[in-house]
Amino acid sequence: MKHVLVVCKVHPVLTAYLEEQGYTIHYKEALLPDQLYDEAELYEGIVTSTKIIFDSQLLDACKRLKWIARMGSGMEQIDLEYAALKGIYCCSSPEGNANAVAEQALGMYLCLKHNIIKSNRELLQGVWHREANRGYEIEGQTAGIIGLGNNGLRFAKKLSALGMKVIAYDIEKKHVEDAAIIQAEHIEQIYEHAHMVSFHVPYNKSTHHYFDCSFLESMQQPFILLNLSRGKVVNQEAVLQGMLDGKILGAALDVWEREPLSQMPAPMLQTAQTLLAMPNFIGTPHIGGYTHEATYKMSLTLKNKLSVIFR
Repeated sequence: MKHVLVVCKVHPVLTAYLEEQGYTIHYKEALLPDQLYDEAELYEGIVTSTKIIFDSQLLDACKRLKWIARMGSGMEQIDLEYAALKGIYCCSSPEGNANAVAEQALGMYLCLKHNIIKSNRELLQGVWHREANRGYEIEGQTAGIIGLGNNGLRFAKKLSALGMKVIAYDIEKKHVEDAAIIQAEHIEQIYEHAHMVSFHVPYNKSTHHYFDCSFLESMQQPFILLNLSRGKVVNQEAVLQGMLDGKILGAALDVWEREPLSQMPAPMLQTAQTLLAMPNFIGTPHIGGYTHEATYKMSLTLKNKLSVIFR
């Protein structure tokens, strides 16, 4: 008997396929990370999200494990080098939620530029301000995209289609065939020209606090900041400082340095709450890639990637 642990929401297109391959599915979305040790030896496969850290200790405990399938993008919670040494196949599904993230990024950006959330909050208080909520159009503005993977590329294409000039910088120097996207050789091009900066990078040592006070000071003009990648990519204290100084005209975070907010240490939580109270700030609870359609597309992506090792 082959067993698969599923600890996150998935579409039946994946679980039905796994059952066809002879697997018994164990749905345990409420499973706590430490509880996995009690049954680790049972599973040949695990479908996971972000809540379980597969370090070397846990991987050693999973004695029968042959594969890990990640719903979403980013593999920082898996020790990939150690998994490879143990012959464990690991795959993720960034292609599946890229459009969802790009759509949310666009929505957040437009809300900030056109004061949509701000004016809605005012109407709830009986305040009718037209002139104070006069917005700015994004056509003709310059967007700086940090990270040109699946999410960054999708967002860049949407902004370009709406008439923005798009400058993209990728530390790995990824090249894409799109004449509408200017691929910067150096991040200084974004510092100099961007009216908006959006992060779409994986989290690792090199991207920890990618946006910090130094990045803030390097920007040559006031700008809007978006982060829909990983919370620790952006230093929340630097965001607050930029907002208070007026260098950051508006900011939107879908991801946070510690999630959920209830798990933040007191100083970090105070910073988050201060940001959330600002009229030119939008925060959401890590839902950018969490649409109904994305669940299907990510599940289908994993099905296709797993089929390679099931042949």
